[in-house]
Amino acid sequence: MTDSPTTAQVDSPTTAQVDSLPTAEVDAPAPARTPTAVDAVAEAHFDAVMENSPIEATYLGVDVRQDELDDFSPQGYRARADLARATLARLETVEPVDDIDRVTVAAMRERLRLDIDLHEAGLDQCDLNVIASPMQSVRDVLDLMPTDTEEQWATITRRLGAIPRALEQWQGSLLASVDADPTRISARRQVESCMVQCDDLVGDAGFFASFTGRARTQDGEPLPEALAADLDAAGRRAADAYAGLKTFLGEQILPRAREEDAVGREHYALASRHFLGARVDLEETYTWGQEETARIAAEMQRTAERILPGSTVKEAMAHLLEDPAYRLHGTDALQAWMQTKADEVMDLLDGTHFDIPGPVRTIECRIAPTHTGGIYYTGPSEDFTRPGRMWWSVPKGVETFGTWAELSTVYHEGVPGHHLQVAQTTYRAELLNRWRRMLCWVSGHGEGWALYAERLMVELGFMDDPGNYLGFLDAQSLRAARVVLDIGIHCGFEAPKEVGGGEWTYDKAWQFLSAHAGNDEASLRFELDRYLGWPGQAPSYKIGERIWMQLRDETAAAQGDAFDPKAFHRRALDVGSVGLDVLVEAMRA
Repeated sequence: MTDSPTTAQVDSPTTAQVDSLPTAEVDAPAPARTPTAVDAVAEAHFDAVMENSPIEATYLGVDVRQDELDDFSPQGYRARADLARATLARLETVEPVDDIDRVTVAAMRERLRLDIDLHEAGLDQCDLNVIASPMQSVRDVLDLMPTDTEEQWATITRRLGAIPRALEQWQGSLLASVDADPTRISARRQVESCMVQCDDLVGDAGFFASFTGRARTQDGEPLPEALAADLDAAGRRAADAYAGLKTFLGEQILPRAREEDAVGREHYALASRHFLGARVDLEETYTWGQEETARIAAEMQRTAERILPGSTVKEAMAHLLEDPAYRLHGTDALQAWMQTKADEVMDLLDGTHFDIPGPVRTIECRIAPTHTGGIYYTGPSEDFTRPGRMWWSVPKGVETFGTWAELSTVYHEGVPGHHLQVAQTTYRAELLNRWRRMLCWVSGHGEGWALYAERLMVELGFMDDPGNYLGFLDAQSLRAARVVLDIGIHCGFEAPKEVGGGEWTYDKAWQFLSAHAGNDEASLRFELDRYLGWPGQAPSYKIGERIWMQLRDETAAAQGDAFDPKAFHRRALDVGSVGLDVLVEAMRA
C-alpha cells in the first residue's frame, strides 16, 4: 500500500452527490428490494440495448437475435446515440428513492453522456484498431455461442451468414466518417495490423475453416449432411468477407491513413474519461507512472537476487524459464493447472475475505480457439447456465508454459479478480437492476479491481515464492510502463530520460516497453500496437488499482480495529462496475 494516492487525485463527480450504499449483513443474503421507477428506466434501457446489439446479448447470455449481428452502418451508430439521449431524458422524469437509486442515476448519467460525447466527436463510427473494433467483435462473439445441439449449430450457421453484411456496413461507416472529417482516420500501423489479422481468419488453415470443420454435437456426433453443408458454405462466405475486408482496408483506408500514432490531447482526454469514469490530472499521472515503473524495477532487482544471487532481472527470468518446477508441457496441462488454481483459491477465500454465493463458485478454465496470446475472462449468463470462463489464447506452436509468470494472471482473471467481481455482481438480483449487474462495465473499475485482487493475493501470502512474486512484479511493471507510454505518446509529453527524452517515437516506445516487461517480442509488439490504437484503455488498470487501494486504506483508517476486509469487499462489489468518480463517492459517503 505504499503507492496509494492522496485524495486530491480523484476529482469530485459532476453528477449529483451519491450517498453510501446500505450495508447488508455480510453473512446473510440481502433482503429483496422492491424495484423502483429508476430501476424501470434502467431495465428498459438494458432491454433496448439487447435488442439493438445481438453481440452484446450473446456476451451477457441474453437470448435475443442470436442468429444476427449488430447494425454497424452510420444509421446503427446514430440509433445507439439516440437511445442514450432518450434514456437520459427519461431519467430526468424519475426521482431516486434510496441510495441504490442514487448510484444508478449517477452512473447512468456519466456513462450515457460519454456515449453521446464519443458519438458527437465521431469516435465511435471510425473505430479501427487491433483489439476492440467491429472486425474483432464480429468474429469473437462466435467463441461464446453454444455448440451442443443441431439447433445451436443452425443458429451459428445463420450468424455466420450475417457476417458479410455486418462487415459491409462497417466499411460504409468508416468511409462516411473519414469523408466527414479526414482527421478521424486510423493510423497506418493499425490498418496494416488489421489486414494481417484478416489473413489469420481465411484460407484452409484459417479460423473459419477450422471452426466449421470441427463441428460436432455434444455427443460427438457429426451434423446432418444438409446442415453441415450449410455451415461450411456460411463459413466460406464469412472467410471471403474478411478477405474482402483486407482488400477494402488496403485500397480504401490505408492510402488515407495518418502516419502518426498519437491521437492528440483532446481525443485522449475524452477516451481516458470513457475508460476511467473519472477525470484525472494527466501530467501528474504521467509522472506517477514513471515513479511506479522505477519503484517496481528496484523491487524486481531485489527479487532477482533472491532467485539467483548476483543476477540481473532478465537472467533470473531466464533461470525460471528453465526450472522444471515451474514448467508445464502442452495445453491440456495448462488448462488443468488453471482450473486447479482457480478452484483452490475459491475454497480458501470463501468465508474469510469474501462471501461467494453458490452459483459463483463455478468457473470454467478453457483454451481459446484463437491464437493471439491473450488471456481473458467472459462472464456468466444471468441464470448461470453458462458459467464464468477464463480463456487462454495460446499462440500457434507454443507448447511450454512457465507458471511463475502466469499465477498472478489466474488471480487477475479468476478469483478474486474478474470472476468474483463480475459473477458476484450478476448474482445480486435482489439488490441491483440488470443495467447495473450486467451491462455497465468501466475499465478503470474492473481492471483496477483485478490488479487490486493480484496485490491482495500477495498480501495474503499466496505469492511468497520468489519466482511467483517476480512474475507478479513483471506484470505490474508492464501495467506501469503502459501508463507512461499511453499518456506520453498520445498527449505529446516529453519522453523519459532513460530513452533520451524529447519527442516520443515508436523506437523509443519499444525501448521503454522492452526494458520494463519480460514478455516475448511478439507479445510485446502486439501490446504496443494495442496502446497506440486503443488510447486511454491501457492505463486504466494501474489508475484503477490506485483508487481501489486508496479506498481500502481510507476505510481501514476510518474504522480502525473494527475494519473488516470481508465486509469492505462485499460492500464494494455490491456497487457493481461504475465509473471511478461514482465509486469513490458511493464508498466514501
